[in-house]
Amino acid sequence: MKRKTGKVLASLAILGLLATSCGGGDSDSTSDEIATEETVPALTGEPIKLMTVTTLNAAGPTYQNIANTAKAYETYINARGGIAGRPLEVIVCDEQFDPAVAATCARQAVEEEVVAVVGSFTFFAESIVPVIEKSSISWFGPCCPITPSELTSKYSFPIGNQPMYAVGAIKHAIEVDKCEKLNAVIIDGAQVFLPPMENAMKAYGKKFGEIVTISGVAQDYSAEVAKATAGVDCVATVISETPYITWNTAWTQSGTTARQYGPQGNLNEVSAKGNEESTDGDVIAGMYPDISTDAWSEFRLALDEAGLDTTTVDYNSLGGMGTWAAYVGFKMIAETISGEITATSFFEAASNTSSLDLGGMVPILDFTKEWTDGLAGYNRLFNRNVIYSVLEKGKVKPLTTDFVDVSDLAMGKAG
Repeated sequence: MKRKTGKVLASLAILGLLATSCGGGDSDSTSDEIATEETVPALTGEPIKLMTVTTLNAAGPTYQNIANTAKAYETYINARGGIAGRPLEVIVCDEQFDPAVAATCARQAVEEEVVAVVGSFTFFAESIVPVIEKSSISWFGPCCPITPSELTSKYSFPIGNQPMYAVGAIKHAIEVDKCEKLNAVIIDGAQVFLPPMENAMKAYGKKFGEIVTISGVAQDYSAEVAKATAGVDCVATVISETPYITWNTAWTQSGTTARQYGPQGNLNEVSAKGNEESTDGDVIAGMYPDISTDAWSEFRLALDEAGLDTTTVDYNSLGGMGTWAAYVGFKMIAETISGEITATSFFEAASNTSSLDLGGMVPILDFTKEWTDGLAGYNRLFNRNVIYSVLEKGKVKPLTTDFVDVSDLAMGKAG
């Protein structure tokens, strides 16, 4: 995900308008014509309230791109007819990297009678999901589910695929780049990534030489880089953006010729700045196609209309594109509802959505089929596909255009 400085994990862990759905929750892949400002009908009725939860003010990781995207979508869609003709009202709740404050966000969602909590990321979803589900409020479209409730609750509808992108990194390293010896680097608290990564290695008949755990508090990582790069040609890294900055500095200073494989929105232009040569050719595994692709044309327009600075905040990331995709998906499902759009009616509509087509932001999603034959505890992981980018002279460039399903690899099965 990406955030104020984009991170998919942080010190304590891991750590993108389209057609409306047809009746029964299925969506059509053809895009509706977006009304111009001259033809848009006046919005009527009470606002549809949604909440987005993320971290904005904290000593730990922050995700300004999530909050900015949510508010940009609100402005963008209200200028184009709203949702089912009603205005959208987005409440951004800053949980301040504190589980107690996250619980306060959950209680606020219930008190405000929001229809859903959309496009959020927090390390403390366990303080939120069990609370909101009692009021039939869905946890809809998180990019990066990492907690038990997000991955098992019937009220959770992830659009993202965390931690599958890390499995995708292993796949590309071995199958495409023919890496022979690999090590792994994981931020402390992101150990949830390891089982599927190790399963992927097992499927290729390999094991990591070293699994290096690093602090999420940016520091001199020289010793850890030396350990991670010793005797290998490739290193799979699960690191957030801010630590990546100092990590990549130590990487450059080490003189290693190993190649890195890291997460979308974290191994990026921000973290590669000043280390363009040593990170050249590093592979980025992600959930979403690059922001420059057609799937994100309206997202780019919304960012431009909102006057957001895309040079200092990374929207080409799990957080930015993930939040946009979640709001687009919410609108598509909500507009299939006959009658009032409430938390209960939205939950029922989402639960019956078997073909959510977001126009290439992610593969078509079926929320009616859990991953019951997959990894234990990951049954709500509906999207298990990855796509790749690459760093070229410090710039992120699309590397592939097709989604790759890594479900079997995550379970230790060869493709």
